[in-house]
Amino acid sequence: MKIPFLGHRHDKPGAPDPEGIAELLSECELLRSQASREGVRLDDTAASLEALDQLVPRWRDDEEVLPWLGNDAGLYLGTVVVRTVPGAAWDLRPDGQPVIRLASGREFDVVASGHEWASSGVPELSQLYAEVAEA
Repeated sequence: MKIPFLGHRHDKPGAPDPEGIAELLSECELLRSQASREGVRLDDTAASLEALDQLVPRWRDDEEVLPWLGNDAGLYLGTVVVRTVPGAAWDLRPDGQPVIRLASGREFDVVASGHEWASSGVPELSQLYAEVAEA
């Protein structure tokens, strides 16, 4: 998922608005809708990632929904990381790809991870969160 227009939202020359980016990336409407239909409340916590991992993956049969749900799963994972891991923040690669950057400088492509989870369930979102939180 590349978001080139985010590079044009500036508070300072050359710097995207971090709060605006975080708000936009946390929407994840399709994932939130799917989860809600299954009785799962996404409250931006690690526990909600575990609940997502337990859902029956009905979306895997819908090739139109699968890539969008993968994007949302990755963005939701990133949202949980940013809101719960000290020093974690959204960053945009030069090509517009949103990634998570930790205080240590390590970068995680959570969108790619979301696509893997949506298509195969492996690795689980909660497992990815644990790995990022420990890094």
